[in-house]
Amino acid sequence: MDDPTLLTVGLMGAAAFLAGWVDAVVGGGGLIQLPALLLGFPNATPAQILATNKFGSIFGTATSAVTYYRRVRPDLRTALPMAAVAYVGAVAGALIGLRIPRSAFNPIILVCLVGVGAYTLIRPQLGQTTSLRYSGHRHTLVAVMTGFVIGIYDGALGPGTGSFLVFALVGLMGYAFLEASAKAKIANVATNLGALTVFAPGGHVMVTIGLVMGVMNLCGGYLGARTAVRLGSRFVRTVFIVVVSAFIIRISAQLLGIWT
Repeated sequence: MDDPTLLTVGLMGAAAFLAGWVDAVVGGGGLIQLPALLLGFPNATPAQILATNKFGSIFGTATSAVTYYRRVRPDLRTALPMAAVAYVGAVAGALIGLRIPRSAFNPIILVCLVGVGAYTLIRPQLGQTTSLRYSGHRHTLVAVMTGFVIGIYDGALGPGTGSFLVFALVGLMGYAFLEASAKAKIANVATNLGALTVFAPGGHVMVTIGLVMGVMNLCGGYLGARTAVRLGSRFVRTVFIVVVSAFIIRISAQLLGIWT
């Protein structure tokens, strides 16, 4: 594969910054970063695209996870078991992702996003305050099962993982959007690391472009986490709806052949 041009590197950096910001606020930065990689490197293999996306993303998710933890102080008794099992799920998913075409997932992603967006719209109070639906061991069990399932998806493909984690923590478990975002970032670090555990030893990461995207994703993630903490759950919910709507339009257009 030819070395990328300066313009390509600049566009990848800009996409990574925006993806880091969106991912820190509400998740789903991969639906910005992954298409950018596909456009910028049309001759790269699917494994290279997925691996480089994960390599760039982990910088931003780690930064936003630390920022959220310092400012929101999420309960680690839930977050850490969820992250540990999500890591295992992502390793399994990455092994699957090496063998299946990415295009098979687009219809599934679209259905999930439509359901998530519609449920959020018809429940305006959803995620404004924390009102947990489970307690004790049942709470932890639901969290780790959620982490495992979404971890498999993230390892295999990834776009929208952060949004799915946030929605599961809000809609299924009863967290406010802000606290859900904090826990989702911790789990997302684990899923990115799990995928890289499979991709990196195989030499699939495009290291130079991955480092550029990683630095820009880190900057976007730091700014996005600080913005979300400062403006609160109502702001996060608004961005969540906007981002999910944009993803639905993007994937629908792609499936219909309007946007390739």
